[in-house]
Amino acid sequence: MLYLIGLGLGDAKDITVKGLEVVQRCSRVYLEAYTSVLTVGKEALEEFYGRKLILADREEVEQNADNILRDADLSDVAFLVVGDPFGATTHSDLVLRAAKKGIPYRVIHNASIMNAVGCCGLQLYNFGETVSIVFWTDTWRPESFFDKVKKNRQNGMHTLCLLDIKVKEQSLENLIKGRKIYEPPRYMSVNQAAQQLLEIVENQRVRGEEPAITEETLCVGLARVGAEDQKIAAGTLQQMRTVDLGGPLHCLIITGGSLHPLETEMLNLFSIPEDASECHNSDSL
Repeated sequence: MLYLIGLGLGDAKDITVKGLEVVQRCSRVYLEAYTSVLTVGKEALEEFYGRKLILADREEVEQNADNILRDADLSDVAFLVVGDPFGATTHSDLVLRAAKKGIPYRVIHNASIMNAVGCCGLQLYNFGETVSIVFWTDTWRPESFFDKVKKNRQNGMHTLCLLDIKVKEQSLENLIKGRKIYEPPRYMSVNQAAQQLLEIVENQRVRGEEPAITEETLCVGLARVGAEDQKIAAGTLQQMRTVDLGGPLHCLIITGGSLHPLETEMLNLFSIPEDASECHNSDSL
């Protein structure tokens, strides 16, 4: 059996009891290591689970999936995913590969950012399509995702923005020369996402377009959702450019414009103070 097991969002203890029981009896246990990260490292997971973990990077999962599936029809193999197993489309591909090989599979779900964002008080059924914001480069500055933000706003829906993660990335020079030298990990912050959004807004104005959001649009920044030091800040897009939410992982919500009174009341708990560094911990509730 191939098991896809969600680890939740906090630390080693967020795995479900069912998931932990499976991990402890599997012949091999892989840890997916590129779509998200926990606040604790691989060693902390190994100590709590009582098992050695095999790190599976993007290349391993997308190009060498047969290694993960090897003998999974004869013994139990676990594939661990931060959050929920189906938070990334890559994991659907792994299921399809297993099915084609006649390998049975089972999914053990857990909390993911897709539902945990409700901690800020915005109601989940008021969210529209989720978007991803990637790091811009000197030659690549995509804005296409902004069309989905506009559509959500037109429908009065909030937009969850998942922010870019760069893990085990090669520079262009090393990639061309085939050198297995990797850049340090990078995690997009709410500040960086807000800055890129503000530039898109200005670009649209320059082109004579009416942007779907402005500097004064109400947004919510979240950091390390599910961890003990979770932080939430609600304020304008302009304020998001300078607010300090600390270390990764971050995500950003662009509100849909019209808020339910309960949503407004909840966001007031997390409004950015004059000293933007004093953002609210999750225990504000």
